[in-house]
Amino acid sequence: MSYDPSPSYPYRPPDSSPPPPPSHDPYTYDTYPWAPQEAPEPAERRPQRHAALGHHSDLRVLRSAYRWQRRVATLTALGYFVLFLILSAFAPSFMTSTVTDGLPLGLLLALLQVPVTWLAIALYERTARRRVDPIADHIRKNAELDAKREGTR
Repeated sequence: MSYDPSPSYPYRPPDSSPPPPPSHDPYTYDTYPWAPQEAPEPAERRPQRHAALGHHSDLRVLRSAYRWQRRVATLTALGYFVLFLILSAFAPSFMTSTVTDGLPLGLLLALLQVPVTWLAIALYERTARRRVDPIADHIRKNAELDAKREGTR
């Protein structure tokens, strides 16, 4: 069954009384429940007295410090390994030369890969402690201050 909103008579005399004010109660309906309702006006927010402390530039600085940290550690470990591969491929006489009696230079360089990897890990941790962690702590403290400011409003 359909509903026809048009009046039964083609002419309706003008009504002298003002129309009733629209209802803003979400649980009462002037029309069908699926008809669009007027949105209530948003409550006014107080203007923010302090600027937010967590700026995008802080995150940009953190990202660049972390990127530098990754590059140093990666280039340390992979750089040594690539150097070893290049020497193995293009300088076989250099790699087969002996360091001591019975120890070829290639084997010594291969065994040094483990300490070089440890060095890369140590560099990663050192740069994290000296460069990345202080920036992250600063951003974290600023975010906590922002959360406290928003909580008091």
